[in-house]
Order: sequence, then structure tokens, then C-alpha cells
Amino acid sequence: MRLNNPNQNRLLAAMIDSDFQRIAQYLEPQLMRLGDVMYESGAKHNYVYFPTSAIVSLHYVLENGNSSEIAGVGNEGIVGISLFMGGDTTPSRAVVQTGGHGYRLKSHILMEEFNRAGPVMRLLLRYTQALLTQMSQTAVCNRHHTVEQQLCRWLLLTLDRLDGSEFVMTQELIANMLGVRREGVTVAAGNLQKYGYISCRRGHISVIDRSGLEKTTCECYSVVNKEFARLLSDVQQRQG
Repeated sequence: MRLNNPNQNRLLAAMIDSDFQRIAQYLEPQLMRLGDVMYESGAKHNYVYFPTSAIVSLHYVLENGNSSEIAGVGNEGIVGISLFMGGDTTPSRAVVQTGGHGYRLKSHILMEEFNRAGPVMRLLLRYTQALLTQMSQTAVCNRHHTVEQQLCRWLLLTLDRLDGSEFVMTQELIANMLGVRREGVTVAAGNLQKYGYISCRRGHISVIDRSGLEKTTCECYSVVNKEFARLLSDVQQRQG
């Protein structure tokens, strides 16, 4: 798969040709390296980002500096929804969870398209509804389900955004994502490895048995997955 193809992002691929052509010339290829910060909490958004092979984690940051993941954005979405939802800042922080590629677009260009009140606006609002479902379900999951179930949900959502079944991620980073103690993730990952669902080695995680993860996770993964499918499955994907 080509790394720098806008049609790898589902939202860009779902735009009708005339809408896409208006913004295509302004799309800037963006290398997204592991740990890169796309925007900080409270900072003004000068760009929005469309990941193609990267995954960006959205963190809510507390006053004491602690944070936990509230949602992830991969090739299904856009980073920077607060821009067209009524404000150009947000209390969340966006950091690259899985390195890869994407595109960035100057904020004012996206707003010009959004304010046309046409197909682009409707597409972005439908995606935003799906993203809000993911945020809500993450909050419920972190409160009511076990670390093992949370880890399975997180692994499956990450896997859905990747081409392969292996990704670079330490247990410490996962613990920060989930807002739990590293020891809890170590135990949960050890159990999943014992079941034969995953393999962990030196900051790499390989998914061996996806069906096993699906059986072990809670209903939260299914809720998020079905909502994205419901809201975006009927849009036409442009081939590139």
C-alpha cells in the first residue's frame, strides 16, 4: 500500500470528487513519528490532521499533568474536531501512538468547506458522533471493566487501524493510555499471552488470535465498532 495516498484516510476517500478536489491541492503530507505531539491542551489549532497509516491518541490532561486516553484516531478519522465544533482549542492533547503517515490541512481551509453546509459538513458531523461514542464508551469501560477487558478493547481498536498484526508499544505506554498501573497491564498482557492470543517482546506486541481477544473483551469494543459502521458504512469510498 502506498504510504502517501489521501484515499487511505476514509474521510478523505468518502468526499465527493468536487469537494475533495477543492482541498486536495492544500493537503500536506505529514510524517507522524511515535511520540510526536499534534497539539497540546489549550493550544490553538492551526491544522487538522488526517492519519493514513499513523494512529493518534487523544488524552485528557489534568491540572497535575496526569492524563489518560479518551479516544484514538486512525485512518478512519480526523484529528482536530474542536475546530468545527465551536472552538479552536480543546483540553485534550493529541500525541502519536503508532508512527506512520498522514496529511495535514490548514484550519481555515477546512472551515471554508465546513461552512458550505454541504456533504463535507454532514460527513464530519457523522464522524464526530462516532468519535463521541468512542469517548463515552471509553469512560464507561475504564470505570466498570477489568484491565484485561480494557486491554483487549484497546488492542482490537488499534488492530482495526493497522494493515498488519504487529505494532510497537510498551506496556508502560499502554498503562498511560488506559490510566491504570503498569503492574495491572503486565498481568493482563501475561494472561493474554498465556491464552495464546498475543505475543509480547521488547516493546512489540503481535496479535496471534484475534477471535480470542474478541471473546475476552467487553461489549465496549462492539458498541464502538458498530457505531462507526452505522454512521460511515453507506458513504462511497473513492479509490486511489
